[in-house]
Amino acid sequence: MEARDARGQERRSRTRLIRLLLKPLVLVVAAGLGACASVPQGLLRPVAAAPGTDRVDMLAATTRARSPDPGALFTGERGEGVSFNNIVVSIPRNREVGTIQLPRSVPGNPATDFVVTSETPLSKPELINWFRSTSGRSKRVFVFVHGFNTAFDRAVFRFAQLAHDADADAAPVLFSWPSRGYLLDYARDFDNASYSRSDLADLLRVAVASPSVREVVILAHSMGSWPAVEAVRQIGLKDGRISPKISNLILASPDLDVGVFRRQVEDMGTKRPRITLFTAQHDRALQLSRFISRGATRLGGIDPTQEEYRSQFAGLSGITVIDLSAVNAGDRINHDLFAASPDAVRLIGGRLLQGQVITDSDVPAPVAAAGALSSAAALLVTAPIRVFDAAAVP
Repeated sequence: MEARDARGQERRSRTRLIRLLLKPLVLVVAAGLGACASVPQGLLRPVAAAPGTDRVDMLAATTRARSPDPGALFTGERGEGVSFNNIVVSIPRNREVGTIQLPRSVPGNPATDFVVTSETPLSKPELINWFRSTSGRSKRVFVFVHGFNTAFDRAVFRFAQLAHDADADAAPVLFSWPSRGYLLDYARDFDNASYSRSDLADLLRVAVASPSVREVVILAHSMGSWPAVEAVRQIGLKDGRISPKISNLILASPDLDVGVFRRQVEDMGTKRPRITLFTAQHDRALQLSRFISRGATRLGGIDPTQEEYRSQFAGLSGITVIDLSAVNAGDRINHDLFAASPDAVRLIGGRLLQGQVITDSDVPAPVAAAGALSSAAALLVTAPIRVFDAAAVP
């Protein structure tokens, strides 16, 4: 009888947790669906460029299947091999940092909307020429891997916004895996992200092998952190080393198990890229992912001051944690803070894309030192961003 009552109590607690997590998500998603209903399909159909606008010239590499709709380019299903496209996005001026203005009708207006002005398929041998013509004097490549629930057009426009707002002195490269773009396709999206990790590793090898590339910085968001970390790990294990050209691996709201992440980093070896984590404890998407993974806090939702996470990072040098838990930007899910928060975007463009480590002088208005993760890991309290150096002595 007592066991039955305990099981009943557990079920009721679990039901309450589901409602607690899903209620704000459902409200936000419902609002988003209403907004999406006014956004047309075929947003990637090229339109004529307009004067007085900015442009982002990106390489898009994807494992998605081609779409019969020329304005969509790719679907959410797996393709045969990897497709490469040179996509130029026009961005209107006089807009707030972190925002994306999607057209309300096709074709969009370049003066007011994010639009594509050209799209050119490329073959793999042509990538060397693209890197040569685009990386410029910095010879730096900025690779972005999107997250869960992201259609191809949304990935293109989000990356264009981020590359533009960060003022990235780098050749922008989008790696897009076959996310279906639906909230309920979490498991399928994870499988597709895993399916694509070797192709991402191959793309990184192509960039590193180019004489026109001096440095590669990777930024992965949410579920995209899984194939990104796996690709770097795979390079280290298969090649016996990770090229020093891969200088910084940035994980924004990483949807990863903390213990698995530690093992992945250990497998990379000691000569690995610097790793920067953007975390937020009020990230509702990661709260839902935590429920799906049966209570395991996701890496992007940790409180770095807690002992259980300090011990996980023990002995791992070169990891910086940037806590955005006091930041509110974008929508109420708080899952895109890295791109929607002007302060976070400035940190990415001003320091991380330069292959540098963020310190207390790079975040606004440091208030006070407030503790330590270990003898070698200081916590800085800022308004509102907190920076942790997760390096620890064994």
